[in-house]
Amino acid sequence: MPERIQCEFFLLRYVPDAVKNEFVNIGVMLREAGRTETTQVRFTRDWNRVRCMDPDADTALLEAMEGEIAARVRDGGYASKPAMQLLEESLSNSVQITEVRGALAESMPAEMEQLMRLYVEPMREKVSRKKSGRASIAASIRSEFERAGVWDLMRKRIPASQYTRPGDPLKLDCGYRSPSLVRMFQAVSLEGDLEAAKVLAFSVDRLRAGVRKVEAAELDLAAIVEPLKVVAGDGGEAEDRYRFGVETMEEQGLRVLTVNDLSRVAETARRELLI
Repeated sequence: MPERIQCEFFLLRYVPDAVKNEFVNIGVMLREAGRTETTQVRFTRDWNRVRCMDPDADTALLEAMEGEIAARVRDGGYASKPAMQLLEESLSNSVQITEVRGALAESMPAEMEQLMRLYVEPMREKVSRKKSGRASIAASIRSEFERAGVWDLMRKRIPASQYTRPGDPLKLDCGYRSPSLVRMFQAVSLEGDLEAAKVLAFSVDRLRAGVRKVEAAELDLAAIVEPLKVVAGDGGEAEDRYRFGVETMEEQGLRVLTVNDLSRVAETARRELLI
């Protein structure tokens, strides 16, 4: 039997009201005992429990916090108890870190999955409503980049305003700088309202110009959509809307890919980021 790895982990909790002291576990920070450089951070992908407790919760901010914590840990922070206290102070007032706990792991990835199941992810009913629309596409994007081992190396929720003009509310889901391009990815659902497709098509020229100016590089912006068969069913009006959305984006030079293309996209990212 292989020797187990001695690990330490912390739970990250969302506490909207410090007086009531009610909380929801939203993430896990795991590391090999005494080895800060091995630290892994993972947050939940299902924010329903948080929204049930606090309908006004800023889940986008919480999602962004995951990448921020992981980046700071990789940069060598939080190796000591005072540094962990500094991390607590830098977090939102509504996010808290538990005391360290010990664990014996067969492997770090397996232990992370086990801790997420035990402490963070809600119990699933046998029959549950299937995710659809943009949320499903965004989850697929993240899953494929995680599987390729590059998600933590990517930028998330990239403000378009840094490339276009102040006040632009658009945020791109994720992206990275390749040797020759800035690659960005945006989940766009063509299942219902086509407004997101039109907004992205309207924005792409300004984004390209801004990336050339700020990054001195060309922009490769990909819209990730559902496969046609998911939306169209028997055809008709739904299929017409789908094709209109795809053509509207492609006319502006956007690459339009489906979730079925994500494994290939993630493999490209792996080659370009893990060189």
